[in-house]
Amino acid sequence: MKQHLWISGKFKETENYKALKSPYSGDVIAEVAMAAPSDVKSAIDAAEQSRKIMADMPAHKRAEILENVVAILKEEKEECAKIIALEASKPIKAARGEVDRTIMTYKFAAQEARRLYGETIPMDAAPGGEGRVSYTVREPLGIIGAITPFNFPMNLVAHKVGPAIAAGNTVVLKPASQTPMSAYKIADIFDRAGLPAGVLNVVTGSGGTVGDVLVADGRISMITFTGSPAVGRQIREHAGLKRVTLELGSNSAVVVDENADVEKIVPRITAGAFAFQGQVCISVQRIYVHESLYQTFAERFVEEAKKLKIGDPLNEDTDISAMISRSDTERAETWIKSAIESGAELALGGNATDNTLYPTVLLNVDKSEKISCEEAFAPVVHINSFSSFEEALALVNDSEFGLQAGVFTNDVNKAFKAAKELHVGGVMVNDFPTFRVDHMPYGGVKMSGMGREGIKYAVEEMTEMKLISFKID
Repeated sequence: MKQHLWISGKFKETENYKALKSPYSGDVIAEVAMAAPSDVKSAIDAAEQSRKIMADMPAHKRAEILENVVAILKEEKEECAKIIALEASKPIKAARGEVDRTIMTYKFAAQEARRLYGETIPMDAAPGGEGRVSYTVREPLGIIGAITPFNFPMNLVAHKVGPAIAAGNTVVLKPASQTPMSAYKIADIFDRAGLPAGVLNVVTGSGGTVGDVLVADGRISMITFTGSPAVGRQIREHAGLKRVTLELGSNSAVVVDENADVEKIVPRITAGAFAFQGQVCISVQRIYVHESLYQTFAERFVEEAKKLKIGDPLNEDTDISAMISRSDTERAETWIKSAIESGAELALGGNATDNTLYPTVLLNVDKSEKISCEEAFAPVVHINSFSSFEEALALVNDSEFGLQAGVFTNDVNKAFKAAKELHVGGVMVNDFPTFRVDHMPYGGVKMSGMGREGIKYAVEEMTEMKLISFKID
């Protein structure tokens, strides 16, 4: 099948198409349109023409459209999950979980559409402010340029499109090249849900072509991007006065204190390390375990990881399938080999078949190794020991990234110490850093980005505050 662009409520053909192949089987899924700069301009034109329609649309109508999206997603959940599994090689049970989260994300968006509150300002609190009634309102920014990654091709689209629509904006969406079909499916669902033509436009193509046009066009009011730090930095440098939200990944760490219950927490941490082949921004990558528990923890962790089943993403029993590309698999293998050559112990895995990298556990990895200090985005985790809690916190903070971190401890003083001292966007006490529910504020510090997602917080990013003041004669 040929997948065309979605602009102004209808499909638009382009001159060039590219074969979209399954990361697992290599089979061609579709021929996907490759947008030229003129196509991106057409999408921005459509978004510009529909700006007033959305700005004038009452909140209850925006909420109703989002509620319609939820209803359709519920009816077509299995179809959506299969699209994700095919194009992303995400195990089908994980893909179903993503669709469930997508449904919840749009539910929250519908609720937030009805909650665009302002506040009254007591102007007489300052001398000269007497005799005035003042209040604030939140207004849509205009056109949101949304650029999304492959790893959550429906839910991370929802985290950008949902709040944008809730706030009354229009959108030009550029999904990841490997996972465009999920985005086109969502565009179709919004169309059927009653969204006016031109409000949501989907353009696929090279990141340079599409992204560069979005960042350069003065009609785009905001860029919301999830992806690599290198691209995020370029966007920030060239965005000018556009508002920018960046979520750029991490090398998330877990601290296991000496009083933690190893048997209880190992299955949870294992899930956080290997879900969707470790291709999750907040995937567990670094585990620091108190020296008194280190040997026991490492042995139990390896035992748990061995239980994971590798195979076809459409198989109901599959836990681990192919990575998104062969080049990503080879990169991870190179990092693993480097760590071993530098003295790390390979406790499990380390090998790959085609695009499938087997769950890998390394012990005692030097902190300068890429598998520790950079984002692996692969089913690879390392376990190191520490002697003092302060040392563990310092190890977590010794990173260019700071998205989320997890701390397992039964000592409330240590928990509060970690909450205060860890330089990350979110501290999960007695849970893994991979924890996320879709209404919480989500984002990082340092190289992990800027701004926050989570529907309420994204709506704030995607609106402008206006002050209205009446002088009473």
